[in-house]
Amino acid sequence: VLFADIAGFTAWSSEREPAQVFMLLQTIFHFFDNIARKWGVFKVETIGDCYVAVTGLPDPQPDHAIRMTKFARECLRKVTDLTHTLETTLGPDTGDLSMRFGLHSGPVTAGVLRGEKSQFQLFGDTVNTASRMEGTGKKNNIQISQSTADLLVESGKEAWI
Repeated sequence: VLFADIAGFTAWSSEREPAQVFMLLQTIFHFFDNIARKWGVFKVETIGDCYVAVTGLPDPQPDHAIRMTKFARECLRKVTDLTHTLETTLGPDTGDLSMRFGLHSGPVTAGVLRGEKSQFQLFGDTVNTASRMEGTGKKNNIQISQSTADLLVESGKEAWI
């Protein structure tokens, strides 16, 4: 499970028109969606400036930790490029925005909550841990849990840690 958040977004958005905030989020999340398709990552939802995604659902993926790490790395590089490009239309401090990523591997309960607005949801400690990994992470970094690190090491990707 991955949580990604735009560091500096709250202060930045408080000084912008709603259309500018929408433009930033639409641009970043559009590219994230394209990158997600490339790596077989499923976007669960966006909540404000937070992007939540998962691999291994609905179809199991033995290399889910590798896929999610590659996804996060590519998104991190893309955001750096995008925010600097968007400075011309959204203001010079747009280039100061950065990302924080949190990844955790483990079991989840997933399904569609029925109701007026049915929505696919994830539940469980794995989701909470991924959220905490993002929330305590550093700007422009991908913080991974021990379980994700162990999977990467088992896959021969210890240099990524």
